[in-house]
Amino acid sequence: MLFPDYRPRRLRQSASLRRMVRETQLQVQDLILPLFAVEGKDVKNAIASMPGHFQLSLDHLVAVAREAHELGVPAVILFGIPTKKDPMGTQAYAKDGIVQRAVRAIKSKLPELTVITDVCLCEYTDHGHCGVVKGQTIDNDLSLDLIAQTALSHAKAGADMVAPSDMMDGRVTEIRNVLDEAELSHVPIMSYAAKYCSAYYGPFRQAAESAPRFGDRSTYQMDPANAREALREVSMDVEEGADIVMVKPALPYLDIVYRIKEEFDLPVAAYNVSGEYAMIKAAAEKGWLDGPRVMMETLTAIKRAGADLILTYFAVEAAKVLNDR
Repeated sequence: MLFPDYRPRRLRQSASLRRMVRETQLQVQDLILPLFAVEGKDVKNAIASMPGHFQLSLDHLVAVAREAHELGVPAVILFGIPTKKDPMGTQAYAKDGIVQRAVRAIKSKLPELTVITDVCLCEYTDHGHCGVVKGQTIDNDLSLDLIAQTALSHAKAGADMVAPSDMMDGRVTEIRNVLDEAELSHVPIMSYAAKYCSAYYGPFRQAAESAPRFGDRSTYQMDPANAREALREVSMDVEEGADIVMVKPALPYLDIVYRIKEEFDLPVAAYNVSGEYAMIKAAAEKGWLDGPRVMMETLTAIKRAGADLILTYFAVEAAKVLNDR
């Protein structure tokens, strides 16, 4: 039997050969670790649906950030859970808010670690929505100033980057303007540009205590069926001044990651969200999957699709595997 001149198996014969010709190289510096900050001292509340992750008081938060930093993870992204919530989410932009204090705590101990802050109102409003509510409607334009003030307060606290996740139209422009006016033009914006109204966020809403009290977020987050709309969303955010654009979730939207990377000459981030993490953890616990292998295959797929940065709850675990290699 005659074979073609090219035999792909020739380059699969050993681990060394496979590494030499590997097209996609997942690296520790690709990873960003999400962290949840809460009030108090010596608080470490387990998140049942996200094994290995916790709501952390600042003392524990700094310790976890330090572990990630020592493993080579270049950045963390902070989410805050306040003790008090109100209709306008005032703790989101308070000078002494939980995220603002978390930024100062980490930067004082780990100045070389990049600290990114999630900019949204949902964790701070008593209704759980990402903007100002009028009746049963989330008012886009009334929300913009509060979102911009939140980003500004994070930057003043020392955040290295702000990441608006609210999906209000025009928020990147508003944030860029307030940062520039405050002489903080050096602070980059990582925009959740294509954020879908996804069922994969379930565990996160438990972790951040941010489930909406009425309705859902389909009037401002994207319809999962749409792809061309994602390109328009990204184009708008780029024109408004975004420095990095993000797709969220990652795995169900790898086609979107790929299309955005092909279309735009800008760093692309992808958020490997809580539901994706929880499914792998649950299946591994049942013995149905090899957890570490599926974790690395998943992260490699996200990188292969075009993501330059991956926000993932696997960051510390994956860093240990990559460092051992």
